[in-house]
Amino acid sequence: MGNFLNLKVKVAKYLEVRENAKSYRKVWNEELRETIVNELKKIIAQINLPAEIEIKEQLKNLEAIALTLGREESGIYEELSNNVKRRFIKYNGMLVFQQLFNGKIMISIMYPFIEGLAKPKPPKTVEIIRPEEFKPAFLERYMDIFLKEITEWEDYDDDIPHKIGFQTNFQQSGVVDESDVAAKEDS
Repeated sequence: MGNFLNLKVKVAKYLEVRENAKSYRKVWNEELRETIVNELKKIIAQINLPAEIEIKEQLKNLEAIALTLGREESGIYEELSNNVKRRFIKYNGMLVFQQLFNGKIMISIMYPFIEGLAKPKPPKTVEIIRPEEFKPAFLERYMDIFLKEITEWEDYDDDIPHKIGFQTNFQQSGVVDESDVAAKEDS
């Protein structure tokens, strides 16, 4: 039998990481969640961004803060009969700060999408950080990335070949998967 030194080092690291999750959750609950909410409110007021802050706390220790641009009628509708129209709702996107299972914070972007017209583009992970690494000044950078990504989605055009327009009416399922389009663009 060996002296298991290598395994003892790994056990110590494992126990340290598990303890970190507890301390990260404590920081989130005692200060970080409130700091993020307050700073986001200041930023959206300063830049006149029509946004709201939603706190998702149904799952304890997996809470999230979402800066949401809301939802609205997309202006697209399907004529079902002479006087009946089915309107498509557009979700305008979100910047999300979510506590992960290990207490770290994931910052991600949920792209806009039109319900029933296309599958949403997969979320973009901006960064995963430990709570002690977070600085309120980072919020300006996160907002910059978010606004750039959302604006690019809104300004979608033919700079890069895309499957849009009447072609989507001939899809077998009737739904275009934006992730398939993105994968084709990358190849």
